[in-house]
Amino acid sequence: MASSSLHGSDKPPSMNVEAILQMKAGLGDDSYAKNSVIQKESMDTVRSLVIDSATQLYQSLRPEMFTVADLGCSSGTNALGMVEDIITSIGKLCSSNGSPTPEFSVLLNDLPANDFNTVFSHLPEFTAKLKQAAGDQLPMVFMSGVPGSFYGRLFPKRSLHFVCSFASLHWLSQVPPLYDDETNTPINKGKMFISSTSPPAVASAYLRQFQRDFSLFLRSRAAEVVSGGRVVITMLGRRTEGYADVETTLLWDLLSESLAALVSQGLTEQEKVDAYDVPFYAPSVREVQQEVTTEGSFSLDVVRMYEATHGGGDSKSYGRMIAMTARAVHESMVSHHFGPAIVDPLFHMYSELVTQSMEKGEVNKSVQIGMVLTRL
Repeated sequence: MASSSLHGSDKPPSMNVEAILQMKAGLGDDSYAKNSVIQKESMDTVRSLVIDSATQLYQSLRPEMFTVADLGCSSGTNALGMVEDIITSIGKLCSSNGSPTPEFSVLLNDLPANDFNTVFSHLPEFTAKLKQAAGDQLPMVFMSGVPGSFYGRLFPKRSLHFVCSFASLHWLSQVPPLYDDETNTPINKGKMFISSTSPPAVASAYLRQFQRDFSLFLRSRAAEVVSGGRVVITMLGRRTEGYADVETTLLWDLLSESLAALVSQGLTEQEKVDAYDVPFYAPSVREVQQEVTTEGSFSLDVVRMYEATHGGGDSKSYGRMIAMTARAVHESMVSHHFGPAIVDPLFHMYSELVTQSMEKGEVNKSVQIGMVLTRL
């Protein structure tokens, strides 16, 4: 198998992730705001890690203005929940020792197409919760939206104290090049992500893209975070160094099977399926550690693997929940590549296949990596 390449005029143009990828906007039944329970569960598992890191940082630096940036905030209530906890915890710390509460600058970042309107529509509720927790000591909070890719600079030098990013950094800046140099044909036919049947060149291409992106993310934050400041990250990961871990690949394979079913029904073409790959990578702990060490601007104070079990209800309800969550995340990319007519039948089929998988007792777990970095 020849190595993959960006060259060749016959292949379709690469997906412009920054322009296309967005969580489903609004507050409708198929919106991300209504279908991000799994992401909230993942955030809840690291909540104490985030709060402890933020309060310890505040105690060590004691700035008059504490600046927090949430990278990849998306559009649901999850965007403000962790920020609320950080502010409340620091406020309680200040109240307990009789020191003045700092002012807070909160910078919410996501790609330009993100539904920031829905985020900011929750501000009255956010403020009411802060007031309930703080009483007369309501802190001054200045909220801003910052559109742009976190794979690059977003903020002035040395302007951030605390950065967090939840369930975002497994999304890459682009789909890695997955075309054969000699024949200019897709090398990951029938699959949209690394699978047990993918040739080794596919995993290699994804790994190289992750290394480039994560290194750029670290360099960008290194310029923006004050000395001693912290970055807390969670992202989907994999338990092993190999790529056939069913916890990582199962749901992707089922989505590929759903597309194959639509091909058999004449609803889309095999050539389009073969040319569709997702800008996603679930790293191992070793791969994360290696990039942090190589970039060199941060110490890796904490790195942990968290396992989440999803479901708990009946298989059909679980299948529908997974399908709705996937739709809220993937619809923009699927519509762009295949056209909007495929969206309803694709995720209906996906719901059925996930339900069948659940009934067979197959894995319904996900693995995420949580880490705390301190700017040297």
